[in-house]
Parts: sequence; C-alpha cells; structure tokens
Amino acid sequence: MTTIDPNSPVPKYFQLRAILLDMIESAELPVDASIPSERELCARYGLSRMTVRQGVDQLVSEGRLYRVPGKGTFVARPKIEMPLRLISFTEDMLARGMRPGAIDLDRRTVPADARLARVFEVELGTPIHIVERLRTADGEPMAVERAHILASLAPDLLDRRLADRSLYGVLEAVYGLVFDAGDQTIDAGLADANDARHLQIPRGSAVLVLRARALANGICAELGVSTYRADRYQVRTALGHPPTRS
Repeated sequence: MTTIDPNSPVPKYFQLRAILLDMIESAELPVDASIPSERELCARYGLSRMTVRQGVDQLVSEGRLYRVPGKGTFVARPKIEMPLRLISFTEDMLARGMRPGAIDLDRRTVPADARLARVFEVELGTPIHIVERLRTADGEPMAVERAHILASLAPDLLDRRLADRSLYGVLEAVYGLVFDAGDQTIDAGLADANDARHLQIPRGSAVLVLRARALANGICAELGVSTYRADRYQVRTALGHPPTRS
C-alpha cells in the first residue's frame, strides 16, 4: 500500500500506519531515522493532521516509533523475540550478537515465606538467596532480574562476583547445578517507580513479567521473576493444527 484509499472500509489512520510500517520493514526508513513531519504526511496523503497523528500514535504505542520532544518522531529498534525455552539472558544475548551485561542491585538471604515454600517444596523459613540485577544488552537496560535460589544448593553464592556474568553459568561451574527442566509464565504489567528508574522508562510503562522455575534433577533450584521492557521485547510462538484423533 502506497496511497490512501478513501473508499476502503479500513480507517484512513490505519492505512497510514500500514504505509509507514511498510517503509520501516523495507528499511526505507532505517532505525533511528526521522519519519516525515505531520505536515508532510498530511500533504503527501491528503489527510487531516488528526488522522496523521492517530496513525503515528498507533506505531508509537506499538514500540515501532519513538518521539523526542522538540526534535521529531523516529524509527525504533526492532523488538527482541523473547525465548520460550530454558536459556540464560547471557546465552540469549550472545546468540543474537549482542553484548550482555549485569549490574548488581541487591543480594540477600531471606527465610522462605508460604509462597516460596510452596514453589521450592521446602519448609517455612528455609533460607533462600535473592539476587537482583539489571540486565543490559549493548549497554541498554533490558530487564530487572530477581533470582531466588535455594541457599543449600549454593551456600556462598552471595559472596561471589556476579556482575557481568551468567548466573546460570556460575551455578553450573561452581555448584554443579545444571537446569534440565522448568516452566515459565508471562504476564503483562506496569513498571513501578523502582523498576522504571532502572530500566530508564516512564513510571507506569508497559512491561512483561516473566516467572520461571528452573529444575535440576527434579528439584526446584531457582525461581526467576524478571521485569522486561515491553517496548524492546515481543513474544512469538509457532502455531499448528492439533493432531487428528482417529
């Protein structure tokens, strides 16, 4: 689509969205390039400023464009597909050709409350290590990661250097913990003031909250609760027909 069809049942702002999206995906508008101004888009496609703004706002809300006050609207970097498998952040970023980073935010040991006791299938009060880190890719903040680890499996973990290291790698190399199974849920959420500050996004921005249990030899060894920037991540999965029953 390169023109606006006034007779189409598709709203004009959505037709403009499709045109701009095609320009982005074909690299006619590369990453960080400025899109035409509202005045230019109005003149080029015969649209009102309100319609143009609605179409551009749609792409901004989807994370395909971003605004810089006083400068204009620019093409955002493509979102990273969130892996739906048991893999560390470090391994995932390296596989994408990006430089992973980890900045220590907090580390402590707490007695398991009722929720953690259920997750780890241990008694109330069992020591649980909590490691909070800001995960970065090529220096850009991507996620706030909160790892809960059964302290008996990694007794002196909190004394070790974890900045810019794979936690899974440390657990495997030092403590012999190899995660071979697990489960994960993904929920939509809003960034609170603390996470927003670390992720460098406005408070209340959309985020993806991942809760993942990692098992080693049938034992729940780690519970990860991570807050990811929704403007930098998307979830993709393959679909197929269920097998036909005979």
